Amino acid sequence: MDIEVTTLAGKKSGKVSVSDAVFGLEPREDILARMVRYQRAKARQGTHQTKGRSDVDKTGARMYRQKGTGGARHHSQAAPQFRGGGKAHGPQSRDHSHDLPKKFRALALKHALSTKAKDGTLVVIDDLATKDPKTAALRGQFEKLGLANALLIGGAELDTNFKLAARNIPHIDVLPVQGINVYDILRCNTLVLSKAAVDALEERFK
Repeated sequence: MDIEVTTLAGKKSGKVSVSDAVFGLEPREDILARMVRYQRAKARQGTHQTKGRSDVDKTGARMYRQKGTGGARHHSQAAPQFRGGGKAHGPQSRDHSHDLPKKFRALALKHALSTKAKDGTLVVIDDLATKDPKTAALRGQFEKLGLANALLIGGAELDTNFKLAARNIPHIDVLPVQGINVYDILRCNTLVLSKAAVDALEERFK
């Protein structure tokens, strides 16, 4: 399939031919959902933890005599039902990540790219580069292109001026092609690829 290429100024710059095996698949929500769950689980710190009854600083002595009080028979003040006691079945520090085959992750990325291509929210720009790191000028170019919420993927090396100009624009993210991922693709309204990124993706999935 062919995709039109534009410049940052909004002018047409020919077409680029992309593989149907990468950009022309019929998107499957189950594959994308599993991949997003994998990414979000892997990003969790897992440092949440509460103190159990063995962790709180309370005496282990019996609170009061066993019989004759008319109340319930209690033992340690560290029990969960008492103020200052330990938490019952509270969260503990752990690793939330789980495994997902490498081939499945590659397939999910293809489906994410195909989703944007099918929805018409995939834009290819000849080169993500600017002469000066001017945020206002770059914001104006994005407005002409209709990019209000977009993920921009450049080549292996990002243009320094472009990266500096884009970093202060809200809802605009810029990543090198190595950092492309399913979650960020689906989170944005528009996916913008440079020609270098398209070539790198085609080579990656060859």
